[in-house]
Amino acid sequence: MVFDLDDFLIKSHKAQASDIHINSNKAPSLRINGEIYKINSNPITYDDIKAILDKTLPKEYLKRINEIQDIDYIYEIKGVSRYRVNYCKDIYHGKLTFRTIPYYIKNLKELALPEFLKEYTTFNNGIVFITGATGSGKSTTLASLIEIINQNYKRHIVTIEDPVEFVYEDKKSIITQRSLDIDVRDFKTGIKYALRQDPDVMLVGEIRDKDTLLSAIEAAETGHLVFSTLHTNGTAASINRLKGFIEESGQEAFMKRLANCIRGIVHQQLVPTVDNGLLTPATEVLTFTPTVIDYVKEGKMDEVYLLMQRSKQPNISTMNMSLYDLYQEGKITKETALEYSLEKTEMDQRLRGMYRDSMLEDSIL
Repeated sequence: MVFDLDDFLIKSHKAQASDIHINSNKAPSLRINGEIYKINSNPITYDDIKAILDKTLPKEYLKRINEIQDIDYIYEIKGVSRYRVNYCKDIYHGKLTFRTIPYYIKNLKELALPEFLKEYTTFNNGIVFITGATGSGKSTTLASLIEIINQNYKRHIVTIEDPVEFVYEDKKSIITQRSLDIDVRDFKTGIKYALRQDPDVMLVGEIRDKDTLLSAIEAAETGHLVFSTLHTNGTAASINRLKGFIEESGQEAFMKRLANCIRGIVHQQLVPTVDNGLLTPATEVLTFTPTVIDYVKEGKMDEVYLLMQRSKQPNISTMNMSLYDLYQEGKITKETALEYSLEKTEMDQRLRGMYRDSMLEDSIL
């Protein structure tokens, strides 16, 4: 029997699957609420994989499919959903992963994210990073922030993505969306030409290398508000990752430059709730206040984290604070809070009621 891709994706959509895995020689699998479920069906054949590629791949890729080991692109079933698709060659005959991208862009409240984050959309320049592991909701958070600007400000927003995920409808803003490989060669080139397109706001899908990082910082320094993502594990790790893109001899000067233009880092992860395993975000937020800027310039990252631990303002908070709040609200268990903590000893102390911190005065922040 021929595998009917659209029918399977529609059924997966009704099951609220976030990801669909289609491997040659294996039955399909779905990720629902963070867990993988194997479907009881016939294995996908090599001919099925070829038919799916013929049906879904943009023509720009079909011509050179045999030369490419990994491809990211978009597939859409009108009225159902858009999908970010990854095709990769493997030890069999290839694998496809479909990530669901809803048409509707949720706001911060609907995403259970801190309402404070909307403050990042009010800046006229600088750079904001959304960080986390694959599947932690970074793209969804970015889309929510971009939509806030779209609804409230008269701006020109340029997005450079790999590939374009959420599609925006112009509201108060106008939006230009470009996809790597199809519309633009790479992030660095996309930023270069975006600067000639009269932008106010730029979304750079991901910082992957030194050239992209320096181009994004240049855009932020020259009067543009830039949003981007990093695959890191915490705000301090994000700063160290950015620093690591630069040769050691230039790191000190780079950190001063970065501290002057960065507006904030939001690290997030999706954690299972007590409500039938549904997922909710836990966040760590570091807004670059004058004190934070000084510490980063001086390389005092331990002091930055200490400041975050002692803060009682919504614009600076640790992952442990977020997890502990979720536990206190009855949304997650103690075990989940500890499992997802970035500082487990401190988290254990919080859960035992042993943790005490002497709050800094608001004026310090």
